[in-house]
This record gives sequence, C-alpha cells and structure tokens, in this order.
Amino acid sequence: MVKSISRLSPLFRSDAQGEILARVFLDGGARYSTSDLARLTNVPYATAHREVQRLVETNLVMTEHVGRSVLVRANPDDPAFLPLVELLQLSFGPTVVLGRLLSGVPDLEEAYVYGSWAARRLGEGGSPPGDIDVLVVGRPDRSLLFDTADAASKELHRDVSIRATSRETWERADDPFLRTVRQRPLVPITMGGK
Repeated sequence: MVKSISRLSPLFRSDAQGEILARVFLDGGARYSTSDLARLTNVPYATAHREVQRLVETNLVMTEHVGRSVLVRANPDDPAFLPLVELLQLSFGPTVVLGRLLSGVPDLEEAYVYGSWAARRLGEGGSPPGDIDVLVVGRPDRSLLFDTADAASKELHRDVSIRATSRETWERADDPFLRTVRQRPLVPITMGGK
C-alpha cells in the first residue's frame, strides 16, 4: 500500500502522486491508461484518475484516444518537463528507470531495490538515500548488469549497484547478507513497463 506522506520528496503531495508522475515522465515516452497507472503504482483507480486529471488540466501530459481508452504521456514541450524529470529521477525514479533498463537483461527473474531508498519509499524516516542498491534474482550476465548499473547511475544521478543471486540461494536465504536484505524493506521492480 502506498503511504500518504512522501518520505522521498516533500515537494510531492503523496507517494501516489510521485509514483504516477515517475511512471509517466521516466518511462521513455510510454503511453498509459489510468487503469495501467493504477495497477503499476498499486494505487486505487479513483486516486490514479484524480492524479491523471490534474496532470491533464495543467498540460503536463498529452492525451490520445485509442478505441475507448484515453492514454496519457508526458508533454516534453511543457516548460516544467525537464525540471520535473530531474526531480523525479532523484526521488521516485529508481524503480521505473531500473525496470525499463533491466527488462532487456536475459535470465533475470525478479529484482528489488533494498537499502536506504527502499526504506524511505516504504515510510521509514532517516536521511535522504545517497545511492541505490539493487538485488536481482536469476542468472543474468554479470557484464550486462554492470552496464545496466552504469546506465542507471547516469540517468538517476547517483550510484547504482546491482548484486545478483540465484533463485536457489534467494529462496534458501542461508546467506547472512540475503537474510538481512529479506528482513529489511524491499521494493519490487516491475520490469518491462506495462
């Protein structure tokens, strides 16, 4: 469930608003229906609908009718576009950006953000996160993970480190590090956007 008070950026009204904005503005020009946004951000449809309406009214998004659906995407011509993208990259961007970048990595089964960013995202107090820690489950090529971490670091303007573990090791959880990771806040990364 999404918390009502944002720990990642006090400039956003809520985590729901931040998550929806991040999905629309950081997902490479993708178009979303309100239902897509509600599902991807784990917020009630009514909340997603209100947030989308606010974005439409302020011209921050463009709409397109496809059949019976109305799809929205970021309006790159709006003067607030670039500053908003930068703010979202620093606050709510990690799961969206990493989901997009990791979707191209074969043999990756699931991924999570852990550490201080995950703790703030899930409502724990503390200082702002300095880096982004990612755990991936599967047997992906390590050089692809390194390249993905590098690309994510550049896009998010902070260090991103990715650690991999096999499905067997993750499920067994007898490794002290993994046991600690599982006991602390974990934020799942949805790969491949929609």
